[in-house]
Amino acid sequence: MKLSTPGPVVGVVGGGQLGRMLGEAAGPLGVELVASDPTPDPPASPVVSETVEGDFDDAETIDELAERADVLTYEIELADPDKLERASEKHGVPVHPAPETLRTIQDKLVQKRRLGEAGIPVPEFRAVESADDLREALDDLGYPGMLKAREGGYDGRGNVPVDSPDDVDEAFEAIDGPAMIEEHVPFDRELSVIGVRGADEHRVFTPGENVHEEEILRETVIPARVSDEVRERAKAVARDVLDFLDGRGVFGIELFETNGEISVNEIAPRPHNSGHWTIEGARTSQFEQHIRAVLGWPLGATDTRETTVMKNFLGDVDEPKPAELDGIEAILEDAAANVHWYGKREARPLRKMGHVTLTDGERSPDDLLAHARDLVDATTFH
Repeated sequence: MKLSTPGPVVGVVGGGQLGRMLGEAAGPLGVELVASDPTPDPPASPVVSETVEGDFDDAETIDELAERADVLTYEIELADPDKLERASEKHGVPVHPAPETLRTIQDKLVQKRRLGEAGIPVPEFRAVESADDLREALDDLGYPGMLKAREGGYDGRGNVPVDSPDDVDEAFEAIDGPAMIEEHVPFDRELSVIGVRGADEHRVFTPGENVHEEEILRETVIPARVSDEVRERAKAVARDVLDFLDGRGVFGIELFETNGEISVNEIAPRPHNSGHWTIEGARTSQFEQHIRAVLGWPLGATDTRETTVMKNFLGDVDEPKPAELDGIEAILEDAAANVHWYGKREARPLRKMGHVTLTDGERSPDDLLAHARDLVDATTFH
């Protein structure tokens, strides 16, 4: 292989914060990104070569992207696998991860079924098509349970807890579409592993420990505060997941740890919020890995540099307002901190607006997490 100018062009469906960070990682490699997005000036626009305006599942937009690219990928599961496949065939441009992988992952029921068939540990689940189905399933699985929309859910949207029989009707109405019910998992921790499928190799990063509130990721701690045995078990399950998938790229693999045992919660066929720590905390970031992988280039090292904590900036507003984060001075002055601002124009309640990463090999994960919380708690969008 060789580097050249101009370099290869990667077409990305999605120009949000993930597209922005993919663009930031591609530049030093001499790789150009063209991103499509429904908005005319998405967060990725300052750092990619060009943006194409159009819906994530719009055939003409995907076709235009394929005309300009050497390889197609996506940073959001709302991309249409059928239209990606047709554009790939029409223009002779590969798509990674494979459209079939996207089809599997888009439908949470299909995802869980196929993981189970592959022998990968997952919580018990049932398909439900009515409130009566939900009652019957929970009579079997037991209360509480987590009702999930089969398609389209993210950041807690499309997930509704069902604590008792009295909640069944309201929960099913809230989902308003095809759904599945999953048994309650009394997990000790939520973990995630960022995995990478290359042309002829797989790699995994060290497991991170995730802190969620209201189904939204707030923090990731590296290394996860678990034993070495649990950490290796999580990596082994992640490798099994990578073997199960098709196509090249980065995958965010969300896991539950319960009494030392590991089960798979969900998979994202793209870089993941819980992997943002890799930008400063690992030898090669998840974003650079994704660029390398989809192009078929050798993968980078996944070694962790030092203790790392990632904390999101979330919109602490009651209604939408201009994106202005006050109180950032202490973070900018902190030698251990790196700020990532996503360039969104509007702060909304609990919207992910950016993140801060702290790295420090002298401090424990607990101490570094407490420090990250103090820094971010001092900021506000009000």
